[in-house]
Amino acid sequence: MSRQRMGQHFLRNMGWRKRILATLPRGENDTWIEIGAGHGEMTQLLAAEGRRVIAIEGDPQLAENLAEAIGSDPGAWPGVEVVAGDVLRRDLTAIAGGERFRVYGNLPYYITSPILHQLFGCADLIDSIHIVIQLEVAQRIVARPGRREYGYLSAACQFYAEPKIALRLPPGAFRPPPKVESALVAMTMPGERARLGIRGACEEARFLEFVQACFSQKRKTLRNNLKAIASDERIRAAFALVGLRPDARAEQLTLAQFATLFGQL
Repeated sequence: MSRQRMGQHFLRNMGWRKRILATLPRGENDTWIEIGAGHGEMTQLLAAEGRRVIAIEGDPQLAENLAEAIGSDPGAWPGVEVVAGDVLRRDLTAIAGGERFRVYGNLPYYITSPILHQLFGCADLIDSIHIVIQLEVAQRIVARPGRREYGYLSAACQFYAEPKIALRLPPGAFRPPPKVESALVAMTMPGERARLGIRGACEEARFLEFVQACFSQKRKTLRNNLKAIASDERIRAAFALVGLRPDARAEQLTLAQFATLFGQL
């Protein structure tokens, strides 16, 4: 399947590529995993800073072309390794050799959420994530409690990282141009997870399942969504402990409030 059919749009504009590069952390000893390397639009810029770059590309032909370009002029691509294949089927911890790493990616819009959840699975080894995604999704990721855009994706991302929109990109920055605006989201680790006292992969998974259940039907109150997992009496007692009104909705809660409810229910 071609990258265009996979939902990928290439950053052909050098001006925008340099603006993205200027937002990224600078560290000569950093290891970077690049998701969706394409023709190497950002790969070469990353490598020029002296970084080790592991470029993952899902399109076999593009991966082969990139590997050939590196092989023909290795001095222009120092420290770059090409990995062909679907990033969702790859063990990123193994690819990085167990070392800490940062992530850059120009992500296919339709699999942004699955890729993020895969990255969060190895959050302990990631220093930061920098992804170009659809602006609407970026706004959901950074939304705070009380905002219309705030939902499960917001809570999950903010549990693992501190996200911010570092740059907005117009359709003209890409070839072919997408029909929507895009944004570069910078996510610094760790997020609220470090302060909430939720420990271990199993408990984290249970907590996120709980948060997802809280957002399961946004038109309903939080109390109604929670009736599937607890009695109304226990829900009322937990609400009183957190200081929530009976008609509270999930989009009003902070992660700390979710964590307290989780502990009670």
